[in-house]
Formats: sequence, structure tokens, C-alpha cells
Amino acid sequence: MDKLRALDAFAALSQPTRLDAFCLLIKAGDVGISAGDISDSLGVRQNTMSSNLTVLTRSGLIRNKREGRSIRYFADMDGLRGLLVFLMEDCCGGRSDRCQPIINELACDR
Repeated sequence: MDKLRALDAFAALSQPTRLDAFCLLIKAGDVGISAGDISDSLGVRQNTMSSNLTVLTRSGLIRNKREGRSIRYFADMDGLRGLLVFLMEDCCGGRSDRCQPIINELACDR
């Protein structure tokens, strides 16, 4: 991931509703969540949520799939992975022992 793409991702996550939606989609995993259910879960009007989901989609952090008249959203784990790799690319000046606790936590190795 390059710097401009990372900035897009950070900008997308810098708004509370978008961050909440992204976290909700991370928790949903491969099942994803319909746009309407995301709106209902977060108590956000559907047109407002649609705009926020568009920003997250353009940032590469989420993806969607049309299911009839509904759209289901999913966290894009490749996009998230790219952002995390961008952040940790030069982690601790090459001292992997300093990065290992962060890596373990990211891997849910607690």
C-alpha cells in the first residue's frame, strides 16, 4: 500500500460512524452485514449510512455484494492487511523483538 492509499484509509476511519461500521463488519467476518442492518445497528439513517459505506468502499477497507435489492458489506481483509503492513513496514528499525508483541496481539495470540 502506498502513502496516498493509506491516507485514504485513515481519512475513511477518522469519522465515528464509519469507524463503528468498519468495526461491525470486522466482527461479522465472512457473513457480512446488509446495509440496512448496519444502519439499524448503528442508529443511522440509511441514506447517511450509504454515503459512509461508499467512503469506506472507495478506501479499500470494505467491499460489497449485491443480493437482489439489498447490498451486503464485508470487511476487506486484504485492504486492512495492506494498511497494517504499511504501518509496520519499518517497524522498530528492523528489531523484530520489539514488534513481536504487536504482531502477537494482531494474531490474537494472547
